[in-house]
Amino acid sequence: MVIEVPAALTASHVKWEGEAGRLWAAGLPALAERYLDEWDLRLDGEVRHGAVALVLPVVRTDGTKAVLKLQPLDEETVHEGLGLRVWAGSGSVLLLDEDPETGTMLLERLEDRSLADVPDVMKALGLLTGLLRRLVAHPAPEDVRRLGDIAQGMLDDVDDALGKLAREEERRLVRWCASAVAELVSEPGDRLLHWDLHYDNVLAADREPWLAIDPKPLAGDPAFELLPAIHNRWEEIDGPGDVLRRFDFMVDGLGLDRQRAAGWTLGRVLQNCLWDVQAGAGELNEVQVQVAQAVRARV
Repeated sequence: MVIEVPAALTASHVKWEGEAGRLWAAGLPALAERYLDEWDLRLDGEVRHGAVALVLPVVRTDGTKAVLKLQPLDEETVHEGLGLRVWAGSGSVLLLDEDPETGTMLLERLEDRSLADVPDVMKALGLLTGLLRRLVAHPAPEDVRRLGDIAQGMLDDVDDALGKLAREEERRLVRWCASAVAELVSEPGDRLLHWDLHYDNVLAADREPWLAIDPKPLAGDPAFELLPAIHNRWEEIDGPGDVLRRFDFMVDGLGLDRQRAAGWTLGRVLQNCLWDVQAGAGELNEVQVQVAQAVRARV
């Protein structure tokens, strides 16, 4: 069977890596064939993909249903397998096999249904928060990236970003966020963070009702985990009160200090704003601005 690489996946890699991304995507069929052969896997369904990875439903020789995940090996993906090994399937998808040299992983197969499909967003947030509480209970391995380094890097980039923003009110917001990070950077925490736990990254499963996927392992304070679940499903947010409703719900569910949680959430907003500016944006994303303005009331 010839494995066809979805055009949208190729386009995603070209957008971020240019010709190198195109070449990587072009090599995916051969990479897939390599691991189908080495791990004795049989294809069992249609090819899937996200913004980064190609995912192939497969069956092992013992009949176990799984997925083969192929993705570039970079600082975002290099420790995904390590994080999954620490969690060992408790609240997360189970890692069945991996090749750390290429970042290729064999994972248990989950359902296509995610928490984004749960109609009641607060019910979905409760399920997500329960998983997050389990994930951050683990100390981070030594090898993963550290929030302290990430936070200091953000502070180092602030002045350059300020020079690229035309509106004073946006520069003022960036300074608010940077000030909050500066107060916390010396105590970054040591828990194993997922770093991208939002509703689409929690899938229904047989082994447990819901399991987390696609971690970007980071050692740090669990308060740095809140923003993805706050700003995803944004169309269901009705003003600052709804932002704070989600924020307070997660803070209480995780047993966090409210002020530290607000500070690290502003830090996460800062990170997103810096990424946007570095990518060429001349103004801040309105969702990030609204989240920061609402959460600042908790600092």
